[in-house]
Amino acid sequence: MMHPFRGYRRASGRPGVRNLTLVLSVTGLTTPAARRIGATLRHVTALGTSFGSGMLGRDREVHRAALVGMARHPNVGGVVVIGADPPVVEAVGAAAEAAGKEVAAISLDDCGHDVLTLQDRAIRAAADIVHRLSRQQREEFPASDLLLGLECGRSDPSSGLVANPLVGALVDRLVDAGGTAVFGETTEWIGAEVPLEAKAADPNVAAELRAAAARREAMAVAGGIDLTWNNPSTTNIRAGLSSIEEKSLGAIAKAGSRPIQGVVPYGEAPPGPGVWAMDAPAYAPESLTGFTCAGCSMALFTTGVGNSYVSALMPTIKLTANPATAGRVTQQIDLDASAVFAGRETLEAATERLGAHLLEVASGALTWGEILGEGDEVISRMGAVL
Repeated sequence: MMHPFRGYRRASGRPGVRNLTLVLSVTGLTTPAARRIGATLRHVTALGTSFGSGMLGRDREVHRAALVGMARHPNVGGVVVIGADPPVVEAVGAAAEAAGKEVAAISLDDCGHDVLTLQDRAIRAAADIVHRLSRQQREEFPASDLLLGLECGRSDPSSGLVANPLVGALVDRLVDAGGTAVFGETTEWIGAEVPLEAKAADPNVAAELRAAAARREAMAVAGGIDLTWNNPSTTNIRAGLSSIEEKSLGAIAKAGSRPIQGVVPYGEAPPGPGVWAMDAPAYAPESLTGFTCAGCSMALFTTGVGNSYVSALMPTIKLTANPATAGRVTQQIDLDASAVFAGRETLEAATERLGAHLLEVASGALTWGEILGEGDEVISRMGAVL
């Protein structure tokens, strides 16, 4: 049974597990200012893009949708949108306001193109939002309101043998309680297509899974990339993984055993409860950002040899089953599952511990990534720019 958690009520639906004030730069010209604003104020999360002009087609669509997804994220209570493109600033601000957020939208054009004027106005606006949000109290919500992103990085054999199956066991419990989870890293479906298809909710989903993996493999071939030494990486191979098939079979275990309901594009929210696949890059900063923009409440991130990166907007729980890693990076790993790997703890007992920790973090306990400030968001780029 999944117990309730204490989160923040949102006008647009899914509750937040954090009540962040976000300073969001929607153009690269103003991202340094966003960082300065974040360094000036407490209780503010500053994010920005390095781009903002000249993107085409799908690249442009993904970029704009990702910015809106961050501004509307359930863990964001209020947002100050800044940028050097007034229509984009206004559009992202309006989307956040429609989702019930506290919003201020400030363009560089409105400030006489003086970034220091923009910075001063944004600091004051963000401070006001922080002050108002500080009065909001947590309320109790069912675990079924959680949407989890599932990630693995710098994997080793312990990942596929224990850590990912452990996450999968918790996903089964969450889905049985009515919750939702999404996994991505499409490259790491290659070589595991048969077991993935066996879990598909229907033949159409099975075909979508196979087609997505085939597209990534074709991209590698067209680019002259041999997936050996690239995925698995040199780090994976030195840690004991021999092939993409071995890595993929371990990676998909974190999705659990319940039917896969469908495949969603990068950064798009699953349309209903259950387990979903996201067709997305495998690199952790881009993959986690895809989950963020899809509105995931939190992320479960397994690692073999250690991986410090976390999302800035989703609390990211790091877990490992590698005894050496658990003992070496003690202020990076949120849950140590090495006793399962050593045979001193059952997977079921570890699933209980992980479930309890998940709900603690959902209710306000901090992850190591949050404490150390390891979080960021990186929007995927798809192609050329004008």
